[in-house]
Amino acid sequence: MQISMPVCDSLVKELKVNDTVEITGVIYCGRDAVLPKIVKMLQEGEWNDMEIDMNGTAIFHTAVSPAGIGPTSSNKVDIESSIPELSKAGVKFHIGKGSLSRETMEALREYNSIFLVTPPNTALLTSKIKNKEIVAFENEGMEAFNRIEVVNFPAIVAIAHGESIYDR
Repeated sequence: MQISMPVCDSLVKELKVNDTVEITGVIYCGRDAVLPKIVKMLQEGEWNDMEIDMNGTAIFHTAVSPAGIGPTSSNKVDIESSIPELSKAGVKFHIGKGSLSRETMEALREYNSIFLVTPPNTALLTSKIKNKEIVAFENEGMEAFNRIEVVNFPAIVAIAHGESIYDR
């Protein structure tokens, strides 16, 4: 299924575990170093100052390095613990790799968000980037919060609406 970003709730509700998608548009990239900072800013009401609207967005759990991008394990404590709050803030797609806890699956279901996995192929994923820029936490280097524009970025729905490919 071709998906243009940002996405609406009705499209997210249509997606099912094992669906393959290709995302075109803007997605954000963050991992251990910045996702907890974003959650803290959301909780303290400071995120609005960043002028980055999270509604209908995707966050790819990766660093953006000169060598390219590839998924990191989404079940790392600092990444997985950010998923419920980011979903509550409007993030609809969390992209990474690995299974997630039942509690995180429930938070995804509650906020109509889903978890996508990507093929672990850095060259393929990097070839889908058309533009990239650091939008926050530049001091974190390649783990800064980046905005990338992608075309036909491949992913597979791994967790949606309380179901997981890891439980099959």
